[in-house]
Amino acid sequence: MIVNRVVFRKTCMFTLIAILVLSLLQFLPTSIPKAHAAVSSKTMVGYWHNFDNGSGFIKLRDVSPKFDVINVSFAEPSSGVTNGTIGFTPYNYTDADFKADVAYLQSQGKKVIISIGGQNGQVQLASTAARDNFVNSVTAIIEKYGFDGLDVDFEGHSLFLNSGDSDFKNPTTPVIVNLISALRSINDHFGTDKFYLTMAPETFFVQLGYSFYGGSCISCDSRAGAYLPVIYATRDILDWLQVQNYNSGPITGLDNQYHNMGTADFHVAMADMLLTGFPVAKNPNSFFPALRPDQVLLGLPANANAGGGFTSVAEVQKALDALIKGVQLPSYQTRGSANGYPDFRGVMTWSINWDKFNQFEFSNSHRSYLDALSPSVPDTQPPTAPTNVTVTSKSSTSINLSWTASTDNVGVTGYTVYYGPQSLDVTSTNVSITGLTPNTSYVITIKAKDAKGNQSAASTPITVTTDTDTGGDLSPPTAPSNVQVTVKTATSVTLSWTASTDNVGVTGYTVTYGTNTTNVTGTTVTITGLAPNTSYTFTVTAKDAAGNVSPGTSINVTTDAPSGAQAWAPNISYKVNDEVTYGGKTYLCRQPHTSLQGWEPPNVPALWQLK
Repeated sequence: MIVNRVVFRKTCMFTLIAILVLSLLQFLPTSIPKAHAAVSSKTMVGYWHNFDNGSGFIKLRDVSPKFDVINVSFAEPSSGVTNGTIGFTPYNYTDADFKADVAYLQSQGKKVIISIGGQNGQVQLASTAARDNFVNSVTAIIEKYGFDGLDVDFEGHSLFLNSGDSDFKNPTTPVIVNLISALRSINDHFGTDKFYLTMAPETFFVQLGYSFYGGSCISCDSRAGAYLPVIYATRDILDWLQVQNYNSGPITGLDNQYHNMGTADFHVAMADMLLTGFPVAKNPNSFFPALRPDQVLLGLPANANAGGGFTSVAEVQKALDALIKGVQLPSYQTRGSANGYPDFRGVMTWSINWDKFNQFEFSNSHRSYLDALSPSVPDTQPPTAPTNVTVTSKSSTSINLSWTASTDNVGVTGYTVYYGPQSLDVTSTNVSITGLTPNTSYVITIKAKDAKGNQSAASTPITVTTDTDTGGDLSPPTAPSNVQVTVKTATSVTLSWTASTDNVGVTGYTVTYGTNTTNVTGTTVTITGLAPNTSYTFTVTAKDAAGNVSPGTSINVTTDAPSGAQAWAPNISYKVNDEVTYGGKTYLCRQPHTSLQGWEPPNVPALWQLK
């Protein structure tokens, strides 16, 4: 869940009985029945520290009431990595006081779950004896303290796939098979209607399985996608999956583009893979089926101290709007449902302690957002009608409008602008209507549409007359084409493009990136003063002699890493061909990833090649 206890505390023999487990797994339903009613239709989960790492210690009874589920972290191996025996001792508590606080939270309607793992909790159930030790010790911990369930937070080297273990539906690697058997045994002991089973893997162990699967690829990390067989085999009893969308390297989404943590499109792309399903290692004959929307939460750091990839409240809620309400992002369009998933479960954070440290920004902001969502029942309430429709500019062939946004209980997804017999759909509160006839009156009305497809009443009609055509030039140039990078360094990018055309002649081009603009008269430009190893979006537009501006053409470019090999360090996002030094030797990066303690170059040849 975190890098270490000083900063965040992260990391990240096949017997007859194992064969029997695999045989039983074949009879699991192909659909996913409801495990049991969870605590809230829109759930907020937080991890509580059973230690003090600088974020501050909190008694359980003093946890923010905004959280529905409190994951006590962590229970850890008490007799070595491979023994399977798990231990738990409350920090800064007597057993009696700890039990009393668990019971107090439960009396408030909260669920208190024991989480096993974290960076220091490496668990490898490589034998049936280890499996049995795990089942017995975890069952005893849950019964002793009265926990409501179990959260599996295996990281590091707890899970991996043996070479040739290529079918996630029928795994053969002992640490995978025995964990599946153990989880089903624990669930059966307590009963599905009373017991919560959740998981919090890293993206490396789930979504990376779309690109690489550890048991079936050469030279990739054997842990890639290693949670997939566990999730698949327990999906009928799994209450929810809360993948850690942080401390992650770039991950390829269903659009076959890399997505970087800390942005709305990363969270939407990662969740969409779970809600849509995907071919494991891009093999169409090995398809990981979608989970129910109520089985999926977004896993997020509570603040910048809690983990890499902190995402602002606005970006998180932009992602939730896309996932729940269907308000699509321009950077990533959901594959499974363009109208959103009203039953999407909610959010998880590492951690409750870091949230308090950050003045409760996470819990207050996202609790308010989740509470404002309507229950997942048929919605027939239309949005309010748009108001204050205003003409912001017009010409002989165009009218530009703006208006005050409509409101709705499940969120406004767009607007339809009616003008004469024609209409135009937009997602923002402004529009440019083009291709109109000069000196002609148009009656314009606007209607809003919500995430359930309900349409509002029409706005108050306005009549707008286009200007008289004075014979001036109104045609913009064509958009620049074939925009490409010709040279790039750590601090500069040189672009070129094919010239635009125009009836009165192109006078120049404008290149924008972020809040910066550069004007040139030719079809090349060199942008300097950039940050190393940073992604930029450059947009090129053309302008003609009459001042008309063409549509823009964009290109994404990542500047090079600083010249010369840098010393390897944890928590750094490396890309292919980055050079690092370690132990007096130089290594080349083979796969994009975010470095972790234990992943030093000599230890992970799948990630680093000795130069």
